[in-house]
Amino acid sequence: MNFDKELDVRGLVCPLPILRTKKSLADMTSGQVLKIAATDPGAVIDFKVFAEQTGNELLSLSEAIGEFIFYMKKK
Repeated sequence: MNFDKELDVRGLVCPLPILRTKKSLADMTSGQVLKIAATDPGAVIDFKVFAEQTGNELLSLSEAIGEFIFYMKKK
């Protein structure tokens, strides 16, 4: 998947992945895609809720050996 910006929050736990994502999205324009790499298992639920609450679209979520990759489109 194509993305405009990448954010590495591996090793960080709640709420830091969401806070860093929020900050990164603030610097982006509407329609741009942010790729996020995380290791916190709680991030799966956190990012789903974050997308619902903020209106940003969670395009995809994948997991590979303890690492989660999210693609989020800025509203």
